[in-house]
Amino acid sequence: MALNVRRKRRRRLSMTSLIDVIFLLLLFFMLTSTFSKYGEIEFATAAAGGTETDRAIRFVKLEANRILVDGSSAAFEDVAAVMAAGKPQIALISLGQDATSQQLIDLLSVLSGVKQLRAQVIG
Repeated sequence: MALNVRRKRRRRLSMTSLIDVIFLLLLFFMLTSTFSKYGEIEFATAAAGGTETDRAIRFVKLEANRILVDGSSAAFEDVAAVMAAGKPQIALISLGQDATSQQLIDLLSVLSGVKQLRAQVIG
């Protein structure tokens, strides 16, 4: 007696759902990625000993709500103009207790535009 075995026919996979999933993944990664380029700010920390004697030394105290340049208060926008002297300088930056890292980065980016000025963070 011969059994009549019916073979199941395989259905073809629909590519529509696969394409939808790939499109959603592509859209997700495009929207969550960032295309901005991060900048670098160079600064030096003050080491024990050796400072250059041919440079004028300027003292900058960064606090939460004010900036002192050589003991006198200066507005954040005017720090670059106060520091511009045309001669080689070292800016020794001291951080107050309430100063944030964002304020330090903002100050260093302003000071990077001053010619012949090297910034050192102390303390």
